[in-house]
Amino acid sequence: MIRSALLVTLGVAITAFVSFWCVVFSFFANAENNVHKVASLWSKVLLFICATKVEVIGRENILRGKPQVFMANHQSDFDILITLAHVTCQFRWIAKKELFTIPIFGQAMKAAGYIEIDRQNHEKAMQSLDMAALRIRQGKSVMTFPEGTRSRNGEIKAFKQGTFHLAIQSGVPIVPITIIGSGNIMPKRSLKIKPGKIKLVIDKPIVVKGYTLEDRQELIDRVRQVIIKNYDAYRNAGTVSIKDIQPEIKTAL
Repeated sequence: MIRSALLVTLGVAITAFVSFWCVVFSFFANAENNVHKVASLWSKVLLFICATKVEVIGRENILRGKPQVFMANHQSDFDILITLAHVTCQFRWIAKKELFTIPIFGQAMKAAGYIEIDRQNHEKAMQSLDMAALRIRQGKSVMTFPEGTRSRNGEIKAFKQGTFHLAIQSGVPIVPITIIGSGNIMPKRSLKIKPGKIKLVIDKPIVVKGYTLEDRQELIDRVRQVIIKNYDAYRNAGTVSIKDIQPEIKTAL
């Protein structure tokens, strides 16, 4: 417990320091991209001091030079660090509005161009999705947790529809991401941090063209099943080929 307390204290100090400089960088040219790069470095530092190792499977499935919507399962606050550190492209978070109220840290998120969403207010939530669509039109990708909240037991919860609306309307592919083991590093509603190893599985992009808002549940089920299948396949197994698990998935390449 003492180790966890020290790590949390150090992590908060590093976060405050980095957040301050992110706000400073926001006044310079190319601010959003540069702040996102700093956020990626920040996440790598925190993972290192917490002795968290990440094995990335399928990094080649990230589209280069094209916008995409990343969708990942969510078990722990560490999922934010894991994706920032190892999804190696520029993207913008769609994150709950409460994070933006944290002093300095919230300002840093705004400086990076991340998008706050109010899940309790449908009208404001739709405005946030419109802002995300603007980011996509500008060539930026977005990162989301479609479950909307962290799972306490590792079970992949039902997906909310909002970000699928965004993907269909913008016409960009969805890249399913499966995170395995982060709940063991730092469970939901716990400040206890344990060293460990995470698997991050990036699956092939799923083309959304042909789907409409009327049949988006079919797309939701398809993306969720890819994430669940990878979760089950990699949780108790060594590294195997994604092709062996998902041979039927169409790519957007």
